[in-house]
Amino acid sequence: MSPLLAVSGLSKRFRRGDRAIAAVDAVDLTLERGETLALVGPSGSGKSTPAKCTVPRSGSTRRSTRRASVDFLALAGARLRAARAGLQMVFQDPLSAFNPRATVGSAISDPLRIHGLVGRRDRPRAVAALLERVGLPSTLAARSIHEISGGQRQRVAIARALAPRPSLIVLDEALSALDVSVRGDVLSLLSELQRDADLGYLFISHDLGVVNAFADRVAVMDAGRIVETGPAREVIRHPRSATARALKAAVPGLLPAAPEGTQP
Repeated sequence: MSPLLAVSGLSKRFRRGDRAIAAVDAVDLTLERGETLALVGPSGSGKSTPAKCTVPRSGSTRRSTRRASVDFLALAGARLRAARAGLQMVFQDPLSAFNPRATVGSAISDPLRIHGLVGRRDRPRAVAALLERVGLPSTLAARSIHEISGGQRQRVAIARALAPRPSLIVLDEALSALDVSVRGDVLSLLSELQRDADLGYLFISHDLGVVNAFADRVAVMDAGRIVETGPAREVIRHPRSATARALKAAVPGLLPAAPEGTQP
């Protein structure tokens, strides 16, 4: 079976004056259905850029980008817009991700309207169902985005991402702006949604503690390149790269190495 996402040779360069700076250099990624792949690294390592380049954008190059066997580089116009519905993003700041004057209901109904998934008459019912799916009351639809809490806004962002029925969701530091007390609830919600819909998650984070609790595999990035990859618990327990060791050191008590002769 083909992977849900396969990216080969991804590169991204930015211009700074007369110089071209490589934010990402020859990155390869694969992600299976129902799997969570974490991209981790320190600030400035380039870990968010591959997520933003998983669909064709100007200024990025790659030899191949496929999702569910569909080659994105061969698509254009309406076919590309339709394919993009299957890949959604949830961003770090749950307030700036929305028009603050929008209502919760309009924010969630927009993808239903844009992708022609639900008629006008049936949208309120679909919005109510999506809110309930992420553990929010349907009455929240009438509230303004700026009137609800940060944890509620992030659940609304997840509901909006679910609206076009994607197979892949990119979570770009989607938990880092939340209180610790809320973070665990959102992680549990994401895990439940993944089990129910066989979703694939590309999870961008600098926090190995969260990655250890959530990810199946991890790819460690530094200076635009992947420097280490493997099963999440294996990489976290026995990091080989200096970058992974530094990230682990920032989370005291995280999975110390097992004594010699014992199982990991």
